Amino acid sequence: EVKLVESGGGLVQAGGSLRLACAGSGFTFDDYNIAWFRQAPGKEREGVSCISNSGNATYYKKSVKGRFAISRDNAKNTVYLQLNSLKPDDTAVYYCAATLLELSDYWAAYIYKIWGQGTQVTVSS
Repeated sequence: EVKLVESGGGLVQAGGSLRLACAGSGFTFDDYNIAWFRQAPGKEREGVSCISNSGNATYYKKSVKGRFAISRDNAKNTVYLQLNSLKPDDTAVYYCAATLLELSDYWAAYIYKIWGQGTQVTVSS
């Protein structure tokens, strides 16, 4: 079965940190570019960060650059998203997604064919 499973979400105070993980199975993980999206209540889903299959290229939404860091360990079929200096505005369900396509329009959700079920991140003020 092809799947992505996120973990690491939780409740944290503003200024705190979390480390999300996205574990893939059932496909050749190191062929795929991976992205993190998030969706807050009443808001549209938005891209947060993505990483190329080799890990050599990374991209960040402007509002998280310098606070979030994406990385991957292909030996473990896992991508990580380190969330630092969290703000209440970061509260959302965080999803990881995978694509074989080149990361030319990396915030376009339609290019990602495999999605996880999401993990909740809640930041209290």
